[in-house]
Amino acid sequence: MVVEYRKSPRHRTLKAGKIVYNRGLFAVDCRVRNISEGGACLEAQTIALPDTFELSIPIDNFTRPCRVAWKTPTRVGVAFVEATRAA
Repeated sequence: MVVEYRKSPRHRTLKAGKIVYNRGLFAVDCRVRNISEGGACLEAQTIALPDTFELSIPIDNFTRPCRVAWKTPTRVGVAFVEATRAA
């Protein structure tokens, strides 16, 4: 039996994305393997990725801040986080 820990269902996809970090100075191409309301699974070289970054999916005009939930050498699971709002 598989235990599902996600709060919202994931949707399988195969879209091109970008992992953007260091205030937009660095970007790594990735492939979005699945996505849900709360996060995504990305396929990319993950060795040098920071713990937080922005995921961009240009074809969907989609950009979200993320934090790493887990990673392997070729995949990373991320949780979408709320952007900090200025007071």
